[in-house]
Amino acid sequence: MKSVFAFFSLLKAVYVLMREGVITALPDEGAPPPVVFLKSVARIVRRRRGKDVTQSDILARALDRLGPSWVKLGQFLATRPDVVGSSIARDLELLQDRMDAFSTPEARKMIEATLGRKVDDLFVEFGDPVAAASIAQVHRAKVKDRDGEREVAVKVIRPGVRERFAYDIDVFYTAARTLSRMIPAMRRLMLVESVAMLEQSATLEMELRFEAAAFSEMSDNTKDDAGFRLPAIDWQRSGRDCVTMEWVDGIKMNNMEALRASGHDLKAVANTLNQSFLRQALRDGFFHADLHPGNLFLASDGDIVAVDLGIAGRLSKPERRFLGEILYGFIERDYRRVAEVHIEAGYVPADKDVDSFAQALRAVGEPIYGKTAEDISMSSLLALLFEITEMFDMKTQPQLLLLQKTMVVVEGVARKLDPQFNMWTSGGPVVVPYVSRLIGPIGRLDEARDGLHAASRLLRQAPEFVKRTEALSAEIDLMAKHGVRLDKPTIDAIGKAEARHSRSGRLALWLIAVSLLALVWKQFV
Repeated sequence: MKSVFAFFSLLKAVYVLMREGVITALPDEGAPPPVVFLKSVARIVRRRRGKDVTQSDILARALDRLGPSWVKLGQFLATRPDVVGSSIARDLELLQDRMDAFSTPEARKMIEATLGRKVDDLFVEFGDPVAAASIAQVHRAKVKDRDGEREVAVKVIRPGVRERFAYDIDVFYTAARTLSRMIPAMRRLMLVESVAMLEQSATLEMELRFEAAAFSEMSDNTKDDAGFRLPAIDWQRSGRDCVTMEWVDGIKMNNMEALRASGHDLKAVANTLNQSFLRQALRDGFFHADLHPGNLFLASDGDIVAVDLGIAGRLSKPERRFLGEILYGFIERDYRRVAEVHIEAGYVPADKDVDSFAQALRAVGEPIYGKTAEDISMSSLLALLFEITEMFDMKTQPQLLLLQKTMVVVEGVARKLDPQFNMWTSGGPVVVPYVSRLIGPIGRLDEARDGLHAASRLLRQAPEFVKRTEALSAEIDLMAKHGVRLDKPTIDAIGKAEARHSRSGRLALWLIAVSLLALVWKQFV
């Protein structure tokens, strides 16, 4: 029944997207037959609008109607231009802070429930919301301690968002599996794995204690990095449903007029932002993955202060090595090495020709080498890169998509600060020393130390491994003599599952038929 309701909800979502005109906005070129069919139906049922309505407004309206989980999905799909296209991905990035705020009394109830104390006992003042997003909203407040009164920002979870997301995630899985089955070309995009990544990311984001811990960890990592910092956490006023941190006084980086009037060296700020992000990714393996201008402030002392750490990315040591060598290869224009790293990491099948792949990568790298950002079309560059990786059967790597999206966003912010900004030149002082250490004697020693630790863990587990091997051998001997036998509970469970799926299948067909009839009736009667 769960899958049936998910499929029914998916039909409803498709209808809303058709009605609001989102599906008709999809590109015609290369569209698979199911999308062509949906676009044809959408032209009949879509809502009529004025000519001044933008595509981003259409997307925002449709996702707002579907609910907070769909807004979060839209923000996540902004990281997948390979799926939705570069133009739609840019529009989806504009969904930040476009949700309606919930009431202050509801926020007070959430805080009191999670902290077990009255809001008036926790805060000297507690104001109305100043920003609202799909998962939570932020209130300005004041606290009093031994140092006197100070202003804080209080982030409060949206009521009911966990329950709604738990329901909607089944719809997302259904959509991902359906697309993967119906459109073979979609399989390399690993849509189901991407939904799993969204589920994990959103689940962590809805546990605000984890966001507080992320702030603490990243603050420790970056405490010696000049020009970049994060707000301090007030742990006494933070819990599962709320997190309290220092209030940041500064200029938002989407306010270019105020930034220019501030007198700060914006070229230096752009360079600091890019290098800070690369240090987090390469050195720490833990990076702020939502560095859009609304989450960045320029403080009076010239420091960049990053807020809203609900989305953070992690890279393992092998992934950081891969990233470092890829960036180093592009900086040094060593395209063969870039191709070899893809194959060594297993991202491109080993049977692909290295020289041909290097030649294809040269087509990506050479047009951008030595040019400023204003001379580069990042959307065209990404489109070419996705086309090349598909040509060489490279499967999408969900763990790298968040990094890639953040890199593009950081480059975009830096370009607004400094129109002559060159991402590759700026990144060199961070990437080159990192890779030099990685592939030099110190890197080899680090690899040897990691190997010794792995061998030590294996030796500790050896006795248990021997016991399990003996038990497995005995089971195999029994199967060889008597065949595979199922116990009665297993047989009963299989019978019940078959009956349930049979009933669910018939019910699903009836629901689909009734839904389609209802849509047609609503449109024409």
